Amino acid sequence: MSSNAVASVTKMMESLPEREQDHVVEHVRGCIAEVWDEAQWEATFGETQKQLVVAARRAKEEIAAGHSAPMDYGRL
Repeated sequence: MSSNAVASVTKMMESLPEREQDHVVEHVRGCIAEVWDEAQWEATFGETQKQLVVAARRAKEEIAAGHSAPMDYGRL
């Protein structure tokens, strides 16, 4: 966020009574936590995506070659 945006939000926050400021801060903290979680998920998924593609191709090849059997859910 640009410093102008931060300054603008700060001014808006300062215009609120302290109790409402606290409510807004808690809400913003929750939003920021969600954004961080999503960024971490994207980074983790991005790191493993190539491996998932390789595994999926291998599974398709094994199925096509008849080297697989239907999953027995009763054995899980």
